[in-house]
Amino acid sequence: MNDWKNVLIAVADTSTSDRGIEYAAHILAQLEGVQICLLHIYPEPPPDYYSSGGSLTEYKEQQYKTASALLDRSAAMLMDFGLPEQAIRRDIRMAEQKTISQAILGVQVEGKFGTVVVGKRGLSKAEEFLFGSISNGLVHHTRNCTVWVVG
Repeated sequence: MNDWKNVLIAVADTSTSDRGIEYAAHILAQLEGVQICLLHIYPEPPPDYYSSGGSLTEYKEQQYKTASALLDRSAAMLMDFGLPEQAIRRDIRMAEQKTISQAILGVQVEGKFGTVVVGKRGLSKAEEFLFGSISNGLVHHTRNCTVWVVG
């Protein structure tokens, strides 16, 4: 099993993501030796993006700018609970030919994270069936790792 104090927090611009950060911060601030990676995965551009004259470079730059501000705010939330800045790093990636949950799992394996924290969107069963659920995908496909799903 990977080191459970090596924590990956998947961040989105949602209230459930914020609750996940706060929940993790309450617990992790009490522990020594914790390392946290704030991760934001953004989707590939929609098919009609290119027909309007946009380029992949422009799309990535805009997504990176938005995600950087989001992760800075998330890091500030963690530090407000007493977690040291040097224990927090940030990672921004595009889910290239993958679902968001597959991309998160790839980072989890690559970074040998023992804990993944994610907010639950609150999809209905029909929406979850049609569109998939990030938290459900993580819970069902993660190995050698604990997943905290915060609603």
